Amino acid sequence: MPQNPSPWTLSALAALTAAAILLPGLIAHRQADPGKVADEPGSGYGYGAAAAVEERPPAFTTSGGKIVPLLGGAPDVPAAGAGGTSSAADGQAGSAAAAPDPQAPAAQAPPAGAGAGRSGLSGKAGLESPTAASSGSDSAAPAGIPPLGELDRMLVRVYLTVEKRVEKVPMELYVRGVLAGEMPIGFEPEALKAQAIAARTYIVKRLAAGDRSGVPGEAADVTDTTAHQVYVPLSKLQKRWSGEERERNLTKLNAAVQQTRGQIVTYEGKPIEALFFSTSNGYTENSEDYWDASLPYLRSVASPWDKTISPEYKETTTMSLAAFWRKLGISSKTSARSLRVLDTTDGRRIRKLAAGGQVLTGREVREKLGLPSAQFTWKVEGGDIEITTYGYGHGVGMSQWGADGMAKAGRSAYEILSHYYTGAEVVRTDSLPRRPA
Repeated sequence: MPQNPSPWTLSALAALTAAAILLPGLIAHRQADPGKVADEPGSGYGYGAAAAVEERPPAFTTSGGKIVPLLGGAPDVPAAGAGGTSSAADGQAGSAAAAPDPQAPAAQAPPAGAGAGRSGLSGKAGLESPTAASSGSDSAAPAGIPPLGELDRMLVRVYLTVEKRVEKVPMELYVRGVLAGEMPIGFEPEALKAQAIAARTYIVKRLAAGDRSGVPGEAADVTDTTAHQVYVPLSKLQKRWSGEERERNLTKLNAAVQQTRGQIVTYEGKPIEALFFSTSNGYTENSEDYWDASLPYLRSVASPWDKTISPEYKETTTMSLAAFWRKLGISSKTSARSLRVLDTTDGRRIRKLAAGGQVLTGREVREKLGLPSAQFTWKVEGGDIEITTYGYGHGVGMSQWGADGMAKAGRSAYEILSHYYTGAEVVRTDSLPRRPA
């Protein structure tokens, strides 16, 4: 492969990789049902209110908060009766829609559709046997990857911030680019699949809502940054690796996208705010403990895997006391003895901190000081303060390193999503959800 390929070469590569991701499903369907041509809706390149599309019955269902795929799902779905963990009570991983800090911009409520306390895990429960949806053309499809639909052909318009141009890519190639930008390629296949579903959920929700916040002008749907989801275009992907490593890694990315094609996470039939972040402190946060919005599927759950495998789990930052007080906007004459924790969240992070006669939230302290996490301890030595943080990111939604830990323990992508998004379910859709009136 030349070091500086021509535009024609890149176009050809894009077409070939699109075929690698999208065509196997169509081929499998037609081989299983020869003579029958799948119904294919119109072009479907509409956005927001202009996208007048028909809602499809889900090809997946759930019971008791557990996500179980039905016919048409990924080929390596757990068999009926396989054990799954339900909730009771990150190399550097990415940040998609992962909120203010080293990962994303500040917000008072979770970004629309973004990717970004109960004290522990409950016992195991068996997964239900897959059954087909009762109506709709998809329900009649044979087991295997469903045929191409409107969502596959939909273009996502990505604003490339460095190049200052808009790139238009099919939905699933966009998901692959986000997967490459948001999660280390060395992660387990099931963790990559969970991330692919979360990334797809984010963009589907955003397009359905006609949300173009944070995008320069009107020509794009999202940027390629943590303001939305980090996206790596093909031209950069092919330079990231070389030789057999490139082939192996692209195959791994393509597999995660193909095996989850069209799948999104929903709650009560609507795409969720698929927030995710790099590394937990051992627990995730309730959404209202970081933003003003309380969402029933973004509940605090235990995430014990991060501590043992994430290089981002623990970090110590040292600064002068003068700099510490200045960043907090407090007089430097304040005594360090005025620092004390007043309250903590269900996710074991600091909710309120007393400092120099003021009361600050843990989030405020984290953002003002540029800390990785809102769980921290401190030690004062001479004129310096040493702050030790646990976890990396806002802590709401799916922990990426936790997802990898679950995958290493043998859990499927669906069990991972079920754990981090309480009571949610995965459905396969071939079109954008209808925008609420």
